[in-house]
Amino acid sequence: MAGHEKIGVYPGTFDPITNGHLDIITRGAKLVDRLVIGVAVNSGKGPLMALDARVALTRAVLAASLPDRGTIIDVRPFSNLLVQFARDVGASVIIRGLRAVSDFDFEFQLAGMNYRLDCEIETVFLMASEKHQFISSRFVKEIALLGGDVSSFVPPLTEAELLAWAKKQREP
Repeated sequence: MAGHEKIGVYPGTFDPITNGHLDIITRGAKLVDRLVIGVAVNSGKGPLMALDARVALTRAVLAASLPDRGTIIDVRPFSNLLVQFARDVGASVIIRGLRAVSDFDFEFQLAGMNYRLDCEIETVFLMASEKHQFISSRFVKEIALLGGDVSSFVPPLTEAELLAWAKKQREP
């Protein structure tokens, strides 16, 4: 289908956005014409940052980290089912990153459920690059809170946000 724009969705809480996320975004963008980064509400995870702050930080990080990209990358919040969000933005593919075998079981079940909800939307798994396989937002937050160096795990804008948050948390 010539002229048909291939749209993908890369969902996550991005609390905060890490170099691992950037790895998947960069590689996922090569697979589609437009990549929508879906920032999920996901209040069950007890996010560090409010939804609007996560969207703003993700946009700022992408603008600073991926300024000359061929693929259109858009960042949008969402609070509904992932497949409904994908439908709403016209996506035919959901991109998910896998860091380790331990991620696979959950992601496999999620992909199966999403397919049952909408068989027109496929899920594509991208393995994290070797240097990013151990990075998780949860670990990065814990390292920052305990005064560790997170500079190799997150973009500079994320690091600044984390350091400010960690400082507030440590204040009496």
